[in-house]
Amino acid sequence: MPDFRILGPLELVGDDGVPVALGGQKQRALLAVLLLRVGEVVSTDFLITALWGESAPRAAVASLQNLVAALRKLLGPELIVTRTPGYLLAVDRESIDLCRFELLVRDAAGREPAERARMLREALALWRGEPLADVAFEPFAQSEVLRLEELRLVATENLFEAERSAGRDAELVPELEALVARHPLRERFRGELMLALARSGRQGDALAAYQEGRRISIEELGLEPSQYLQQLNSSIIGGIVVDGGKSGPATLPDHFGDVAEAMRSGTLVAVLGTDVADLAARLATRFEYPPNESSDLTRVAQFVALTKGSGPLYDELHAMLSAGVVPTSVHRFFAALPPVLRERGAPHMLLVTTSYDLALEQALLDADEEFDVVSYLASGRNRGRFCHVQPDGTSSVIDLPNTYATELSLERRTVILKLHGGVDLDPARALESFVVTEDDYIDYLAYGDIGTAVPVALAAKLRRSHFLFLGYAMADWNLRLVLGRIWGSDGVSWRSWAVHAGTSMLERQFWLQRDVDLLEVDLDEYVTGLGRYLGLNGAVTR
Repeated sequence: MPDFRILGPLELVGDDGVPVALGGQKQRALLAVLLLRVGEVVSTDFLITALWGESAPRAAVASLQNLVAALRKLLGPELIVTRTPGYLLAVDRESIDLCRFELLVRDAAGREPAERARMLREALALWRGEPLADVAFEPFAQSEVLRLEELRLVATENLFEAERSAGRDAELVPELEALVARHPLRERFRGELMLALARSGRQGDALAAYQEGRRISIEELGLEPSQYLQQLNSSIIGGIVVDGGKSGPATLPDHFGDVAEAMRSGTLVAVLGTDVADLAARLATRFEYPPNESSDLTRVAQFVALTKGSGPLYDELHAMLSAGVVPTSVHRFFAALPPVLRERGAPHMLLVTTSYDLALEQALLDADEEFDVVSYLASGRNRGRFCHVQPDGTSSVIDLPNTYATELSLERRTVILKLHGGVDLDPARALESFVVTEDDYIDYLAYGDIGTAVPVALAAKLRRSHFLFLGYAMADWNLRLVLGRIWGSDGVSWRSWAVHAGTSMLERQFWLQRDVDLLEVDLDEYVTGLGRYLGLNGAVTR
């Protein structure tokens, strides 16, 4: 299979590794359009507009047919298929550098920082210059070039976030300085540079980088920097970096003091997000999900349910989620908290999670701590309700949530509230349930008011508490739905915090609009620092 390259000047390399001479400008442009829409039927009308714009010649149809015939001679007749209302390029997606780039970027999501960085560097190494460089002035090309450049920049931003999370701060500074010079208004590059400088012991340079960005933003846009950069600047001023400039846990003493006080007073609810990118990728591979479709878990799961049935989907989810679960440092942190809270006479914590696995439960079991689980039922005759599983394994469906209070007491033990349901290791799998497909989410909205289905004792806690969101991303929209129904139109009325590294501008705006303070700190570093503040003595990472 030939190798098609569009991440730079258009190139075609034969099976023998020798470049193949392409035809004239319009023939190259036609090949580029078909490559950008590989596997799709591209209509004749679209191709004519793409190649000649609004001033297409009267003989455009015949000219297009001649171009297609010339391409078939070059590529082979089987690779360009005539299919109403146009043509389809039938080549393996992996033979196109853009598709390989997108697959690497997608697969890198959710990996450990070092591996994520390696895969992103491999993806970016496929670029040979400006995309579509030799057909950039064709009618179709301008919007495509902008789209491809944005993909490249986002991947580059993700790369430096991963490299920084892997502890390579000082090494990144020269590359980031060059990127900021080329893209002075791209705030994520500037933010990564500020963090790399600050965590390398160069707080003064980090603050200077902010001031330079502020000056450029005001001069060119008439705007102050985003709330994200302003908060980052304030964090650096406040001393977010320790250990002589090396990458280390954020101290944030004032913040840790506020969180600890909320814990001791029994007014803190922790919300644990989950990264489902790996789960989506594994499902996509297992069920041969079309590679050119959205890789979002809900879409992948919907594809499996429609093509294979919900039974195979849930069986596969069960197998994936029940095998070898390993608690993270975040799970270990909350498993180590109960003795500290009991010693100080404080209530146990309500832990809200959107994960399907049993990592949090396993961490508590490893710590020899008892806990209750309240989990949403997305299917079966009790769909739309929650069930309660006690430490001894006794379970009951909560039919009357408005009266279900004494059964769940944070004075006794920790309570886990699972909003998406989850895996059940009992052979009968009677309580296993997943809000995972698009239809599941629609049902989640349709089956009454989820807020009123939460047991009254927990609902009251959710209305009158500070929130600590850990690793919760804006993509997980249904938690916002539930909390919105519980809070009402006024939103959260207690000061709350979100901790998430490498957030997008959209997510920063989401937190800002809800008066939630965002701390862009690595989660492992954050719980390590908070654990030290609370005197957990290394229990977080054991």
